[in-house]
Amino acid sequence: MVSSVTNLGRSGLSDWLVQRVSGVVLLAYMLVVGFYLLCSGSELTYAQWSGYFDSTFMRVFSTAAVLSIVAHAWIGLWSVSTDYLTERMMGGRGTVLRLAFQAASAVVLFTYLVWGIQILWS
Repeated sequence: MVSSVTNLGRSGLSDWLVQRVSGVVLLAYMLVVGFYLLCSGSELTYAQWSGYFDSTFMRVFSTAAVLSIVAHAWIGLWSVSTDYLTERMMGGRGTVLRLAFQAASAVVLFTYLVWGIQILWS
């Protein structure tokens, strides 16, 4: 069995499960925020919006949503890069392009994760 260094020891089943769970978390988050927007009426002020997101529930839920976005995006980008940025598709530079793409994706996603947590909890 061939094992890729870039998949960090995950299996296809765990990737599938993380994709599905993160998708459900993101759907639930969208529904909760959408329901709040619908119920708050047309006169939603900054103070109301800020108060809603200052609650512990929304901070924890928003943190779960940020983690879900990062996990979902990483697995999707990793899958696409290992499928299409290969030596067979890109020639001799395929592996270098794939690793560069994955490194850049990891840096961007980590930056989004840190930034999102900093915004939510500061």
